Amino acid sequence: MAEAERTGLSLEAWLMVGLLVSVVISTAVIAVVSSGKTTVFSPYQNEDDYSEQQLTTMRADFEDYNVANTMSTPMLVNDWQDPHRTLLVIAAPEKPFDAAEAAAIHNFVTERAGKVILASNSTNAQLVAEEFGVKYFDAPIRDDINTGRYYEVTTDNGERVSPDTKKIWAVASVSQDVTTMGEEKATPCQQEDVDNREVDDCRMPVLFHRPTAIQVLDEQADEGRTVSVLAHASTSAEIDLGRGESNPTLGEGETGLIIRIDYPGQTVLDQRSTSAGGDYGELSATGSIVFVSDHSVLANHLWDQDTAEETGKQQCDSPLYVQHAHMCWDT
Repeated sequence: MAEAERTGLSLEAWLMVGLLVSVVISTAVIAVVSSGKTTVFSPYQNEDDYSEQQLTTMRADFEDYNVANTMSTPMLVNDWQDPHRTLLVIAAPEKPFDAAEAAAIHNFVTERAGKVILASNSTNAQLVAEEFGVKYFDAPIRDDINTGRYYEVTTDNGERVSPDTKKIWAVASVSQDVTTMGEEKATPCQQEDVDNREVDDCRMPVLFHRPTAIQVLDEQADEGRTVSVLAHASTSAEIDLGRGESNPTLGEGETGLIIRIDYPGQTVLDQRSTSAGGDYGELSATGSIVFVSDHSVLANHLWDQDTAEETGKQQCDSPLYVQHAHMCWDT
């Protein structure tokens, strides 16, 4: 009789119980893993304490463009309107891309003439990089204490911070491969050049916080493309694997910091110029992706010179470079 009065849970009820238990466990695991950590490189963390680590200055520099944050997966980039007019900036990806997301970004650049900047100092970017024949190393770069290209930092009191040879600088091109540039390689970009968008034949300094190295492993990963190393570390720079003097070096010009890959000659639909008929029709456009080996180069404290100086990053007129006999970017 007791057996007859029992009522068991239905299959649907058991599935719901299992789902709720999974959610509770997942939430608990996330809370434990994230305890004591603060997300500072985020468009949603706007407190003053973290302002220097945000992208607000870079965002403001795009004042002539429509700028928006997106919470969507990269799988949706090819559904966006006018992809050939769209720049997608991916900074500090918190987890690795999956294969489908990487393929979608590759298609966005190579088939839809989209533009992408992917800035990361970890292998979270690797699956996307592989789509373009590029490798992200799983360790930071460290330069030589005597001859390396690292920048000086001071405290609020003007005291020198112990030198950190992982905080390196480079002089970057915007469009040309620095390994093949001629005399223009020694020409600094002036503010007037930037304002007039005349930056093809000059270079400008870029400060990195903790970059890794990136390399083009497959020059022929796609046909009809142009690969340009826009910035690289010094010859003495090492991949810091914790081996002391046995850390590997990659050679002259091989320790990439910024790599640009262009895919010209793609056909898109858009409003044509008056000289081309003035109607809506086919145009030729170029898709591009720029790999940057450190997301911090986009943050306020390294993007903007005034903010950099306020946070102790020393410019080349600082006597510290002379006193400690190492290079600055104006040399």
